[in-house]
Amino acid sequence: MTTPPARRRALMLVNPNARRGSQALEPVIARLRDGGIDVVIERFEAPDEVSPDIARRQHEADLVIVCGGDGTIRSAAKGVLATGLPLGILPMGTANDLARTLEIPEDLIAAADIIVAGNMRAIDLGEVNGQPFFNVASIGLAADLARGLTREAKRRWGKLGYALAAIRVMASTRPFRAIIGSKSGYFRVRTLQIAVGNGVHYGGGAVVHHDATIEDGRLDLYSLELKNVWKFGLMLGAFRRGEHGAWDEVRTVKDTEFHIRTRKPRPINTDGDIVTNTPAHFLIRPKAVTVFAPN
Repeated sequence: MTTPPARRRALMLVNPNARRGSQALEPVIARLRDGGIDVVIERFEAPDEVSPDIARRQHEADLVIVCGGDGTIRSAAKGVLATGLPLGILPMGTANDLARTLEIPEDLIAAADIIVAGNMRAIDLGEVNGQPFFNVASIGLAADLARGLTREAKRRWGKLGYALAAIRVMASTRPFRAIIGSKSGYFRVRTLQIAVGNGVHYGGGAVVHHDATIEDGRLDLYSLELKNVWKFGLMLGAFRRGEHGAWDEVRTVKDTEFHIRTRKPRPINTDGDIVTNTPAHFLIRPKAVTVFAPN
């Protein structure tokens, strides 16, 4: 007699404020249950509730499923890191860059099928001043953009909201000075943006670096050292392909650790949320989180 496979228990964390947070989850939950996964749903209002919920309820679950965008998934990072529970992703945000990096489809039933199939990968986690990130952490343009892009704009305009906010930010942004340190030494820059990437995609589909992966054990830094911010418009195609390092105005460095200092504290945007300021210490945690994803 064949023993039926053991059923798994999932703690499903739902962000009702995500762009697709109001989308009905009943068909998704039914697909998971048919696949042997019993679901307990926990809805939250503030991101800082997510990791404590995971830690508090870890003994009730064999896996965690996060329903939301990149910011919601980032808020779960400390919880899954501390408990070791594998992470399933149902992409319900605006950009869904981590899902794109992992090739998880935005169709929620198809994303649920990936969790049911049970294939898991160990991926890297970036960290800045003790705050985790999956995709990228940025100082300068992207941080200014994060502060100017409201939740209402994301829900109403989607990815177009990023473009509209970016135009406003670029019209008023000014270069800043910073000192960047890595194993290869220290250098001073006058820059519009410093970005440190762990994954592949960020900002709704731009590529951190053409050969970046979320499993290579390295961070990819670039510094955008333009004298005229509007030249950035000519470089957009290169950023979409991860080939921006070919421009003389873009400095790129790969390493496992970076230190960045600025004259005065500047906000740092991690996966869409402002969570800390400079001075900044970046490091990589190789294969720190297990996720459900295609091979």
